[in-house]
Amino acid sequence: MGPETTIEAEITVRRALELPALRRGLPEVVAGAAGLDGPVRWVHAGEVPNIASLLKGGELLLTTGLGLGARPTELRAFVRDLADRRIAALVVELGARFTTLPAALVDAARECGLTLIQLHREVPYVTVTEEIHTEIVNSHYTLLRRADALIRRCTDALLRGGGAPEVLRLLADFTGNPLCLESADGSPLYAAGPQGDDDGPADADPLLAWEGLRDTGVRVDVPGGGPGPDAVRARLVLLPVNSPAAPVHRIAAARAADLLAVVMLQSRQEEVLAARGRGDFLADLAEGRVSATEAPGQARLLGFRPGGDPVVPVVMRLPSGLVSDGGWAVLAQVLREELTALGVPVLLGVRPVEGRVPLLVALRAGRAREALAERVAQALHTGVARAGLDRPAAARPVVVVGAAGEWAAAGSGLRHAAQAAAAAQGLPHQPWYDARRLDIELLLWRLREQGGEEVLADFVTRAIGPLLRHDRAARQPLLPTLEAYLASAGRKAETARALNVNRQTLYDRLARIAHLLGTDLDDPQTVLGLRLALRARRHAEKG
Repeated sequence: MGPETTIEAEITVRRALELPALRRGLPEVVAGAAGLDGPVRWVHAGEVPNIASLLKGGELLLTTGLGLGARPTELRAFVRDLADRRIAALVVELGARFTTLPAALVDAARECGLTLIQLHREVPYVTVTEEIHTEIVNSHYTLLRRADALIRRCTDALLRGGGAPEVLRLLADFTGNPLCLESADGSPLYAAGPQGDDDGPADADPLLAWEGLRDTGVRVDVPGGGPGPDAVRARLVLLPVNSPAAPVHRIAAARAADLLAVVMLQSRQEEVLAARGRGDFLADLAEGRVSATEAPGQARLLGFRPGGDPVVPVVMRLPSGLVSDGGWAVLAQVLREELTALGVPVLLGVRPVEGRVPLLVALRAGRAREALAERVAQALHTGVARAGLDRPAAARPVVVVGAAGEWAAAGSGLRHAAQAAAAAQGLPHQPWYDARRLDIELLLWRLREQGGEEVLADFVTRAIGPLLRHDRAARQPLLPTLEAYLASAGRKAETARALNVNRQTLYDRLARIAHLLGTDLDDPQTVLGLRLALRARRHAEKG
């Protein structure tokens, strides 16, 4: 859906002159033509010298000139006072006082930039005011209908399970400009931009637009429902990147702010909004939508300042259904608290749809990546437990740590860690996994994701099918023995200790496995194939 940029909030001076009542007066613009596209807020008629004191601004003032004064100084002062009030235009009807407008009046209007119009024929002012006021009311009604339609779409999005980010994205599409939701202290919570057309030019990044234009944007308070400092919970900032904010956009923003206030009162929405905003940035970085040159600046706006230190990508993947919609706010809060205690810069985001928590962590000079990974993983698991989401090992989150590197490698590192975390679901539980050691799991996972379930299933059947069939009918399954043997790299003494059996029992079991599979367990290629088959079995069974 395109932006609502063609809608006028009030009628313009130009439009007022096109209406029949004024058109019959044969209007002629003699000064301030640049103001013809300015809005007309109201129409006023008067013949008193101090009429400017009765105006609020935006009026179309109708007069015959009887109250303008006689001397040039009085005419100039009259025009300056109107210009100071920022009226829309001064319309003087010729005949009652002037046959032509005085030069002092025209010159003063040009100097002040006031739109000055003379009418060559008499018109009934009551007809003019009635016609223009009707046009203004109808225009306002149209704007309200447009704004109401947007709010209905926002409400529908919330009823379908969406949240404040969905409301902000709909509003960005409606205005055709990026926008940002700020916390009460002025820090960014969530930035959104219009989707635009795929074939069109790329829009400005909403976070960078907020940094550059927040002082010139249209600000709308999101009420907090409390007195004093609590009266404002957040602020919505419309950023004039592609076009100035139209009045309909201001109306829509004000109504959306009331809707956001209700949403944000439900729980710790500021924290989860900020975490989702950081999660969106990290996802864009991982997918290449944010370049390595832009990334440090955007990360700085989000509070992440690693300096010249390398950054370590980390992804925690949560089991499906573990976190409810309302639980993300609590989880984001406690994870932030736990990670802050590490004493190193951390950029934490959440991606509720994918069930992921991506983050970047600065690796201080002289610190070991493995030691940092241990501390980060412990903080993440502690945060999950504090949020009341701790579960048995089979349903615990998976934490994957990527390689440390510069910003140029941060995006690909996050993408690798996220994919590796998906591939590691169901592996024996560890506090954290090294992304570089999960490449075989990732290869098998990608094969399954690309429609290779049958290929994996056929491979598993050929490699260990007889053993699986034996175990389904046997009292003493042999698969655990093969898994322990391969895990110890074929060292029989270590395997026997792991299984808590004597060596002869182990030799008997290995012989039976070799017989069932018709293979030599001492052959390196056979061992490699069996190791792959055991890993592939887990991915094949997911299908």
